[in-house]
Amino acid sequence: MAKEILHITNGSAVTNFLKDLDFKDDILTWQEMLCEGPTIAKIDSKEFFNIRREFLNDHYDIEVDQNALEAELSKLDNIDKYSEINLWFEYDLFCHINLIGVLNLLHQKEIDLPLYLICSGRVEGEKNLKGLAELSPSQLRKHYNDKVLLTREDKELAVALWRTYCGTDHNILKPYIVTNSSFKYMTNCLKAHLKRFPHQKSGLSVLEDNILRIIRDNDIKSRHHLLGYSLNYQGYYGFGDLQLKRMIDKLSIFFEETEDSLTLNRKGHTALLRQNNFATEVGNDMTYGGVDRLEFQFSVDQNKLIKTIIHVD
Repeated sequence: MAKEILHITNGSAVTNFLKDLDFKDDILTWQEMLCEGPTIAKIDSKEFFNIRREFLNDHYDIEVDQNALEAELSKLDNIDKYSEINLWFEYDLFCHINLIGVLNLLHQKEIDLPLYLICSGRVEGEKNLKGLAELSPSQLRKHYNDKVLLTREDKELAVALWRTYCGTDHNILKPYIVTNSSFKYMTNCLKAHLKRFPHQKSGLSVLEDNILRIIRDNDIKSRHHLLGYSLNYQGYYGFGDLQLKRMIDKLSIFFEETEDSLTLNRKGHTALLRQNNFATEVGNDMTYGGVDRLEFQFSVDQNKLIKTIIHVD
C-alpha cells in the first residue's frame, strides 16, 4: 500500500486553499505566532504549550482550544504512514519563526522523513512579494512542483536558530545571516528580527518607525485606515491584524486623533527625528523567545544589540 504525504501549513488560509485545489493528503495546520512571546527550546512538552497558552491569553485574549491542538499534533504520532512531509511557509519573519519551531518539533520527535519546503515570496511577473494564499491556483501548483528538499545542513541550521531564539543572546543570530541554506528568505528575516528591538536613539523599532512615517506621509483617516496601510507596507515581518493593532495602540502617544484624521503630534515628529529615546514611554514590553525586548536596543553604528542602560535621576 502506497504511503501518504503529510502537509504542514502555517495557518488555515493555506489549508483551505489546498483543500479547494483538491489536495487529498493529510494536512496539519500550525496555528501559532512564535515570533512573539516567550518560548523554550523543547517544543514537545507540556511546559512549552502552557507558556504559549498563557501568553496568547494574556496579550491577545486568545483561548487555545486544547482539544483541537492535540488533534492536529496527533498527526505526528502515526508518522509511519507518511512517505514525506511538505512544509508550506512564507517569506516573512512570522512564518520563518514558526517554520524553525516546526522543524525543531520534528527533530525532537525524531521524525526522519524527507522534508520539502514550499515557500512563497518573489513571483515571476509580480511586483510585490506574495503570500501562499495570495497566489493563483496555477502559481501555487508551480510552487508545489518546485518544492525544495531540505538537506541535513538545513535541518541543523533550523535547530541552531531555534535554540538561539529561545536563548538570551540574540546577537548570536548574526553569523547565521550570511549562512547559505535552502531558506532563501532567512537572511532578510533575521535582519528584520534584530531591528524589532528599540533603535538606540529613538527607542522605536523599524516597524514602529514605519507606522509613524505612514501617518506623516499619507492622509490617514482612522486607526483602521492606518492598520490597512501597516499590513500592506511592513516588508519582511508578515504580522497580522492583532499584532499591528496592538502596536498602533501603543504608538497613540505620537499622534492626534479626530473623527476623520490621524496626524503626528510634536512628540511624533521628535521620535522620527530621533532626538529622544521613547522606548520606556511606548512600553512595548514584548518578549521574543528568550529575550525581553526592552532589555536591549539596536545600535546602527555597531550593527548589533546592546544592553539597555537605564538612567536613574
